[in-house]
Amino acid sequence: MKSRAHTEGRRLPVTAAIIGGLVLVANARAQNHPPIVRARVLLERPAVRPGGFIKVTVMAAIEPGYHLNAHKPTLDYLIPTELKLDATKDIAIETVSYPRGTLRKFMFSDTPLSVYEGKVVVSAVLRVASNARPGSYRLTGKLLYQACNNQACLAPTSVPLSFTIEVSPATSGHADASH
Repeated sequence: MKSRAHTEGRRLPVTAAIIGGLVLVANARAQNHPPIVRARVLLERPAVRPGGFIKVTVMAAIEPGYHLNAHKPTLDYLIPTELKLDATKDIAIETVSYPRGTLRKFMFSDTPLSVYEGKVVVSAVLRVASNARPGSYRLTGKLLYQACNNQACLAPTSVPLSFTIEVSPATSGHADASH
């Protein structure tokens, strides 16, 4: 007769293999699922002079059936939507502006939550250093978020962003003042 420890010892690898297979299936499905959020970057104008400001707009589309927590979520433990842009020595981030969320009631929360659904527009004002040389400046960043549906929240993730700002030669000694 086989001992109980011997039998349980054989079950452990089988159980681990089944769990491992389920994780692989879940990962494969997640990789084949279209992204929950798609984002694109728009610039208010094609170029900016040294010392000037330029507005950058991130337009994000959220898949139907999902929502993101607003930048200022209703509850402290919720993960906010956040735009992170990588500054350079020649281009600094002055301000980032977020829309208000919409209060929505979900089955999993007694409290209405401030969320983004459908489309969300986040904008940033960038300042070009007065000594920046004319040329193309590649900037990167990401829109961080946690997508949820009525049943569950997915792991926090982000959409990578990349765009180019053209710095034109300084003229007449004054900078772009719009911001």
